[in-house]
Amino acid sequence: MASDSTVLVTVTGPDHPGVTSALFAVLTRFDVDLLDVEQVVIRGQLTLGVLVVCPRDVEALQDAAESAMAAIGMRAAVQIGVAPSSGHAVSTHAVVVLGSPLSARAMRSVGRTLAAQGANIDSIRGIADYPVTGLELMVTASDTDSDTDRRLRKALAELAAGIDVDIAVERAGLARRAKRLIVFDVDSTLVQGEVIEMLAAHAGVEDKVREVTEAAMRGEIDFAQSLEQRVATLAGLPASVIDEVADQIELTPGARTTIRTLRRLGFRCGVVSGGFRQVIEGLAHDLELDFVRANTLEIVDGKLTGRVVGQIVDRAAKAHALREFADEAGVPIEQTVAVGDGANDIDMLGAAGLGIAFNAKPALREVADTALSYPYLDAVLFVLGVTRDEVEAADRVDGTLRRVPLDRGA
Repeated sequence: MASDSTVLVTVTGPDHPGVTSALFAVLTRFDVDLLDVEQVVIRGQLTLGVLVVCPRDVEALQDAAESAMAAIGMRAAVQIGVAPSSGHAVSTHAVVVLGSPLSARAMRSVGRTLAAQGANIDSIRGIADYPVTGLELMVTASDTDSDTDRRLRKALAELAAGIDVDIAVERAGLARRAKRLIVFDVDSTLVQGEVIEMLAAHAGVEDKVREVTEAAMRGEIDFAQSLEQRVATLAGLPASVIDEVADQIELTPGARTTIRTLRRLGFRCGVVSGGFRQVIEGLAHDLELDFVRANTLEIVDGKLTGRVVGQIVDRAAKAHALREFADEAGVPIEQTVAVGDGANDIDMLGAAGLGIAFNAKPALREVADTALSYPYLDAVLFVLGVTRDEVEAADRVDGTLRRVPLDRGA
């Protein structure tokens, strides 16, 4: 056999300690040079591939590798003359698929849609088994022109709507891992429900206020005007209702986990809300948020006047606040993330490097980079490439690890 042959050794079988060392002990005897090594373990089953250049007697190397692996209960397949690559190609896009459950039929549809768009799947890994099942597909698009992202997102968004899964698409590479600031809307995003409706319940006008809120979130009426109309209904309420409502606020499932994890990663975290600072300040302090921007209710003689003080935090103001936070933190706008649910979040999500619509109205879903429909905020982590295993490993160290039983029928 000619010298300097390229050889690929692929080892498979049940994973256990000593497999890698046993294989490399064989390779050492033949003075090989390493070109590439890849290993993956799926549910205890190991696949280990080693590409080498062998200067002598490759048939003997093949026999030795097969025998050594058989002795420890593994299988070895040896291919001689495998052409070495010029290096690892970098995938162009990351596609995250989330479902509860996530069916084989859904993944077949995703694969077909990617193929129809000229995108090849390079690798797949599991990123979550709770509270949803998540898979991350690294794919390479056949072209990378300015329209590629839009076409991929449009095709996969249309698919997701028909197969009851969430599909997020983002450019792969360093840009995906460079995000450093995240801003959340508050009502129906970071917390469950709408704070102004909770305040309105104390005045007996909850239904009326809810109608105006929903119209504003759909983009049917101007947010600033709708806010003035809704706040006016609160006139005369004692200021004490603010503390009562603040005590009733419930975080969206996964909110604490999301912010705790992002802070570990070095993110600056904040909220931009069309709600009220007096209600959410305690929550912001509890979550150790870096930035807070919200409206301020006017209080005179211990009662709400039915007006707000200062500039209203409307659609345009939310985007402006995101830019201000980014400037203050020294983070380029391309490295920011915004999460929201209503039409008044459109400009903010559009300004961010990554805009995520969370259980959002159609007006926002249409313009967001990606949309999440399951009621778990930690799905944001999976879109960013953080795995459930990584989250729980860190929580285990801190003593904060817990899994709350999920009501799948809710």
